[in-house]
Amino acid sequence: MLTLTSAELGSLLGHIWWPFCRLMGAFSMMPMFSSAHITIRAKVLLALVLSVVMAPMVPAPPQVDAASLTAVLLAAEQILTGMLLAFPLLLLIHVLTVLGSVVSMQMGLSMAIMNDPVNGMSQAIVSQLLMLYGILMFLALEGHLVALGILVDSFTLWPVGSGIFNLPMEMLALRFGWIFASALTLAVPAVTAMLLVNLTFGVLSRAAPSLNVFALGFPMSMMMGLVCLLLVFTGLPGLYAQLTSDALRVMLQAIGGTP
Repeated sequence: MLTLTSAELGSLLGHIWWPFCRLMGAFSMMPMFSSAHITIRAKVLLALVLSVVMAPMVPAPPQVDAASLTAVLLAAEQILTGMLLAFPLLLLIHVLTVLGSVVSMQMGLSMAIMNDPVNGMSQAIVSQLLMLYGILMFLALEGHLVALGILVDSFTLWPVGSGIFNLPMEMLALRFGWIFASALTLAVPAVTAMLLVNLTFGVLSRAAPSLNVFALGFPMSMMMGLVCLLLVFTGLPGLYAQLTSDALRVMLQAIGGTP
């Protein structure tokens, strides 16, 4: 009769269980996978299938008793490691969200808010449009495949049991400033054009006070804002590809890899 001890069972399942925990942590941050529109059952099934596929590529896990507190702590460590690795990709999507907020405010559409009861948030319509565009661009650039490849390599570069406190937390925290810098870089043409429009109407209101500048300025500002949004979409694919490459490079450097 075949008998397995808890330690042997933990070693046998470790090739699947640890990748599963790290993938589930990454899926909670990665674009599209973190959406509440994808059910938990689908995420678990996808993570389980990928864990089985990558099991032969995972180095030998540490010998841990499956019923011990150490196994629970290691599982939590893998979940947090996956979340930290995918954190730059989450910020990548928020770059376009901030860009949409800036553009909609300049257009006068900041009051046009769309409620998303599934994800439990409210944001400007332009921000929602740019966020969906960013997710589609991320998939078109095969960023999800590169991210999964980095997660597979992470078990070699950052083995199970290496901890999370040795990860470059400061570098990941500085990515918040990268959001605003990148969004400002993308929004400068639109903001400059809208500033010129507002200055023109300011001069017009001083030259002809009898004109109803507010009634004339709002539709003109919105029309100019749509033109600026068209210009933003024209140059956005190339710039977004660079931002995606930068986010994936940071994801790889966080575990000591070289791009």
